[in-house]
Amino acid sequence: MPVAPHRNLEEARRLDKAGKRQEALATYQAFLDEHPGALDGWVELGGLLMILGRLPEAWEACQRALSLEPGHYGALVHAASVLMRQGDLPGSARLFRTALAQDPSRLAGRLMFSDCLAEQGDLDQARRLLEGILEQVPDHAIALDRLNTLMARQGDWTGLRKDMERQLARYSGAEAEYVASHLDLMFGDMPRGWLRFESRLDIPGRASAQRSFPQPQWQGEPFPGRTLLLTWEQGFGDTLMFLRFATEAKQLGGRVLVEVQTPLVDIAATCPGIDEVVPEGQSLPPFDLHAPLLSLPALFRTDLESIPAAIPYLDVPTAVPDREAIADALGAGSDRVRIGICWAGNSKHAMDDKRSLAPAALAPLKALPDVAWYSFQFEAQEEPPLPGLVTLGPLLKGFPNTACALSGMDLVITVDTVLAHLAGALGIPTFLLLSFIPDWRWMMGRDTSPWYPTLRLYRQPAPGDWNSVLRQITQDLAGEA
Repeated sequence: MPVAPHRNLEEARRLDKAGKRQEALATYQAFLDEHPGALDGWVELGGLLMILGRLPEAWEACQRALSLEPGHYGALVHAASVLMRQGDLPGSARLFRTALAQDPSRLAGRLMFSDCLAEQGDLDQARRLLEGILEQVPDHAIALDRLNTLMARQGDWTGLRKDMERQLARYSGAEAEYVASHLDLMFGDMPRGWLRFESRLDIPGRASAQRSFPQPQWQGEPFPGRTLLLTWEQGFGDTLMFLRFATEAKQLGGRVLVEVQTPLVDIAATCPGIDEVVPEGQSLPPFDLHAPLLSLPALFRTDLESIPAAIPYLDVPTAVPDREAIADALGAGSDRVRIGICWAGNSKHAMDDKRSLAPAALAPLKALPDVAWYSFQFEAQEEPPLPGLVTLGPLLKGFPNTACALSGMDLVITVDTVLAHLAGALGIPTFLLLSFIPDWRWMMGRDTSPWYPTLRLYRQPAPGDWNSVLRQITQDLAGEA
């Protein structure tokens, strides 16, 4: 006979919902000690234990629930999820099928079953499950995200783009247009992408882009005898990437002023065609025209073939505060191949969990012989197990120092951070490690970058799969040795 809800069970649910999982766990266990026949209690305990990563205990809780009701949908789904997380994909699939036979209309089970099928490599069936969910609930966010991932794994770029565009059709305004521009650029439709990219200037709150000057905004026309001001926006990497367009602008007129973030002043001053660099926040010299730096691709009608990609377009500044100390640090590896390594970006970045990896994931690289390893990690709490790794972090106080250290490398291996842009602009050979669906600028389905000819792109073959990336890099480097 089912046990009536008890206040301790309700309290456990409340604690679980509030995120107080250890307290919820203790409350579930106390309740079940008193009421061992409470089916819902065992099912919910199994789900909580699974979330906490206590998989054997979660399995036991699910089995207790199934002993009370052998075909219970929730207990079967939790048990199937436990097996999936333990790597028993065939067993997991069998339990999911049993659960769905009990109640095929439940979306959560179908969604998790699609994950199981995808892990087994049955992408077609996983995709059909997701498409079925979206027929019922067209705006199911998790199903949409999973479907996008499957399409990318299948190399169905046309389908992926159509699906993303379909999702964007639900929204309107500048923000949606700006997101749509990223899709255009990711898939190589640059003329339309750059025009849509201008919608960022109409998004409320983007103060770095919304600059107001009495002088007219430049429209890309020749400006001989006049002065053009180009203003920064967004991050360091964006500024370094788009500085190349200042050289293009210089060919159309007189003086070119560029305002940049203060840490970039010295490195930006090495860019050909820039007459003066102004730090952010300082008084601006007289000028006649202005434009945001990131609007120049639209003004120049840039496409894949016309991206300014002559490198290097930046150089090591003359003044490097710690030049001698950097030379001393690099000296120990003078008889070996020098490889710089960076495995994590700014932890505050919205997508840092996708682009960064744990230091231990770099372990396959230690098999490479005759390598002098140098860490370009700015704030390393933990270091990778690479033999003789020299930590340069304390010397990388500013972009001039970093550029100087990079210039001493034979190769740089980095995740998607500002270091990739600096190395690319300096013309340093670089292996860039990319998450499964990367930032728009690295595009899809290619291993080279039209922005930086010395970059080689290494992409995750599946979400979160850095192991395959590192194995491939190790094989490639061993083959080149």
